[in-house]
Amino acid sequence: MAKKIVSDLNVKGKKVLIRVDFNVPMKDGKVADDTRIKAALPTIQYVIENGGRAIVFSHLGRVKSADDIKKNDITPVAKRFEELIGKPVKFVNATRGAELEAAAAALKDGEILMFANTRNEDFDVAQNKEVKLESKNNAELGAYWASLGDVFVNDAFGTAHRAAASNVGIASNVSETASGFLLAKEIKFIGGAVDEPVRPYVAILGGSKVSDKIGVINALLDKADKVLVGGAMMFTFLKAEGYDVKASRCEDEEFVNLAKELLAKANGKIVLPVDAVVNKAFEDVPGTAKAIDAFEDGDMGLDIGPKTLELFAKELAGAKTVVWNGPMGVFEMKNYAAGTVGVCELLAKLTAEGASTIIGGGDSAAAAEQLGYASKVSHISTGGGASLEYLEGKVLPGIACVDDK
Repeated sequence: MAKKIVSDLNVKGKKVLIRVDFNVPMKDGKVADDTRIKAALPTIQYVIENGGRAIVFSHLGRVKSADDIKKNDITPVAKRFEELIGKPVKFVNATRGAELEAAAAALKDGEILMFANTRNEDFDVAQNKEVKLESKNNAELGAYWASLGDVFVNDAFGTAHRAAASNVGIASNVSETASGFLLAKEIKFIGGAVDEPVRPYVAILGGSKVSDKIGVINALLDKADKVLVGGAMMFTFLKAEGYDVKASRCEDEEFVNLAKELLAKANGKIVLPVDAVVNKAFEDVPGTAKAIDAFEDGDMGLDIGPKTLELFAKELAGAKTVVWNGPMGVFEMKNYAAGTVGVCELLAKLTAEGASTIIGGGDSAAAAEQLGYASKVSHISTGGGASLEYLEGKVLPGIACVDDK
């Protein structure tokens, strides 16, 4: 069932509670990367341009102590948000109380209010203990925040896999809810890949551990036509096939056995690398491309090799839907970024040919951003954990709480 979008709401004259994901990297008290703030602007702009009164809020980091409340002060984020949207943002550095209630009541059409880090509600300063009212979806807190507005818009996909007071709690206490444009895009692309992928459908998985992605691998084996495996997790699969991966990162026997089971279930769907770039030390110096059956003592695989890229290109040829999660190697080191860059290039080519290409958040999204390919794919997810759970086919509370059309 399709979900309501903010553009389905009549926002004029209404106080619109907008849950965004401004959980951004900070450095020296300033926003180090404002990508997530920029991604939320279209929804907020739509509300204020159509006469709504925007009440914007987000979490920032984890709050388990009074020091965390200071460390994760969202004030600098509010300042950067004001700069980016180009309009005054009234900021109240509190999550409840008379000042916040008065500011919400005084809002006029087209104005913006932002309040403090929602996860400040996870720690009770007076009692000096962790209470997790936000993270555990405290009913009273959700009802309180709902009382500040008239309708609720969820645009925070990064927390959609968790039921919190700031998403599910509010949604269950207002008359109307909708997704923001960003959340709607996640539903369209990732939800589309789960429910009705255009075939051929190819998944690319990387990253370090099979154990982190058991659920998504199982789900993709049921849904995808092929699953291409790279990153450090490839060595657990290769060991399961009987290869000696030498000093390469590999999980323990329990997960090697699990990889054997997944390979048997896959019935040829899983495509493993045929070569890797190796080094005897974990440092950014040139490595050597070797076939996977030619590793020597001390060899550590740090990237997929050129022949594997050729193999992946062949498997991806003609694909209509591609989902990628996890880098192919240690892309942060320039000598071991070629595999990840190569996959970015393959996705860019497929996008130009009309395929739906989706990068599922996390390190692969960071890689695409850093390497300059963000605009050359169909969609980059804003939520790593959320995108993995969505790809598994799980019901995400932050999406389920939005009204159906």
